[in-house]
Amino acid sequence: MNNSTPPVITIDGPGGSGKGTVSRILAKQLGWHFLDSGALYRLVALSARNHAIPLYNEPALETLAAYLDVQFETDHDMQGRIILEGEDVTGALRDESCGNDASRVAVLPGVRRALLRRQREFLIPPGLVADGRDMGTVIFPTAKLKIFLTASAEERANRRYKQLKDKGLDVNLADLLNDIRERDARDSTRSVAPMQAAPDAILVETTGVSIDAVIQRIVELWQRAV
Repeated sequence: MNNSTPPVITIDGPGGSGKGTVSRILAKQLGWHFLDSGALYRLVALSARNHAIPLYNEPALETLAAYLDVQFETDHDMQGRIILEGEDVTGALRDESCGNDASRVAVLPGVRRALLRRQREFLIPPGLVADGRDMGTVIFPTAKLKIFLTASAEERANRRYKQLKDKGLDVNLADLLNDIRERDARDSTRSVAPMQAAPDAILVETTGVSIDAVIQRIVELWQRAV
């Protein structure tokens, strides 16, 4: 990253580690833009479902990813809305089945190629907080600060269980834990851009740690980095 390039903080980690919440709040505090890269893969999966495209049809999915008709909107309260082909799909993207489909889509090299440039286009002034699984290793490898959030599978399953219960959904904790472990294995062993901490990333444990404490830690690390 040269001096004319806006700064970027990458926050990678497995699902449920808190990276989405942390990244959004951190971006707001810094006054920077926010990239939820996972949403892009969920959008491809959801669009594939809407258009009856099988998740094994890589050429069709690559084309879909390259030409996604999507808008990211943020209101004055920093609440995000995601519009896909004219429809608000913000809620649908957080469905557990959509997350599982996104993990399957993300292993396809063609889809990752199609979304690579799209993700890098989010890096505009004054800066960017990028949330994902390969932000520090593939998308923004020269980022000045790279964070890898970690949390136990049990902790992440409990967080997801509470989120879904609060929405009035009937869920099974054991099933959620199994899904998380399967998704971790799939994400960390895929042949292209596997989920892993960059060699120069700083690991931040979130098990039993408050969101505020995690954000404070990252802010301190950024202040030291600059």
